[in-house]
Amino acid sequence: MDLQENIKLATKAIRGNLLRTILTVCIIAFGLMALLGILTSIEALKSSINRNFATLGANSFSIRNEGQIDGGEGGGDREPSPMITRRQAEDFRNRYAYPSIVSISYVPFNGWAKLKAGEKETNPNVSVMAVDENYLTVAGYEMESGRWFTGGEIESATRYVILGSDVLHKLFGEEDPLGKGVSIQNQAFRVIGVLKSKGSSMLSSDNRVFIPVSTSRSLFPGQENSYTITVGVNTVDDLEPAIGSATGIMRQVRRLDVREGNDFSVFKSDSIIEVVLSNISYVTLGAIIIGLITLLGAAIGLMNIMLVQVNERTREIGISMALGATGQIIKRQFLTEAIVICLFGGAVGILLGVLTGNGVASFFKVNFFIPWGWVLAGLALTFVTGLAAGYYPALKASKLDPIEALRYE
Repeated sequence: MDLQENIKLATKAIRGNLLRTILTVCIIAFGLMALLGILTSIEALKSSINRNFATLGANSFSIRNEGQIDGGEGGGDREPSPMITRRQAEDFRNRYAYPSIVSISYVPFNGWAKLKAGEKETNPNVSVMAVDENYLTVAGYEMESGRWFTGGEIESATRYVILGSDVLHKLFGEEDPLGKGVSIQNQAFRVIGVLKSKGSSMLSSDNRVFIPVSTSRSLFPGQENSYTITVGVNTVDDLEPAIGSATGIMRQVRRLDVREGNDFSVFKSDSIIEVVLSNISYVTLGAIIIGLITLLGAAIGLMNIMLVQVNERTREIGISMALGATGQIIKRQFLTEAIVICLFGGAVGILLGVLTGNGVASFFKVNFFIPWGWVLAGLALTFVTGLAAGYYPALKASKLDPIEALRYE
């Protein structure tokens, strides 16, 4: 009996127990849908992160105190090292002679604020950054309208602000905000620019506003957090020498003894990507484990169905054996049936999973894509599931005594 004939018999048997088969297919499909949906979403998130980090430029790095996150307070389990003070940041900028652009910035009053413009206001979750005239260049942002701060405006502590696109829409809608006033922490500012939207991502500047670093110091004294020093060099080849030079100067600025380790961290954009993607890999592992557990449950359910099938079709098996079917043929028939059920459930699950994952991916503005690697892995997994679930019932069916089977009622 060839494979095609086995598949025909398996399909006929499946139609004969349609309800039980549908329930088993649903278990397999939903398990694989959850797995593929999560993995497709994660791939979309990775693509979004890589795309947004790429805009930061491969030829820049930042210096922060240990444990500092995104220019704000320390995070994680590790205790932050002493803050990088304004004097240290400015001292570094004055000493650093390597051909580069140096920017200093910090996050005032814990980084979150409520903005108002007339009768409209934002939620108190707008990120505020105090920056200098070089920050736009080294951070890789682009202006949608208006302009960035000038060196003179930074020195004179002007009350100017640059808005992210989300803040713009919350406060002004479709109106032109340039030249209009907003208040930050009850302090008046005038809008001089709007940044281009970066979309939904962890690196988005859309819900962020920027004010001059000198203005922030004068208006919010005592609210300074640790400074971040960002350095942009001319080419990627200059990056490592520039980091080496910057590390030496920062050690001098921090007055570290030669026997002491660095109490600050140097971050390149690719190293930050590695940290983020490393954390995402744990989510991927969790998704795989959840999917495998679901498929294990489906395998158990399928094995139960196949064992019931063996009992219900005992007489049919006896007739087949009486007509010349060997135990090997019977085994292949039942195995094929289990595998067909699993592959059908797998196909439905893959379709739903890819559609679900791409629905989430659209939130990150990632084009529709099919993670072929995971799709093929899903098909292989369902094949193995069908093989594992069907083997014992198939073996049991193949070892039935033909005479006893014919007598079975």
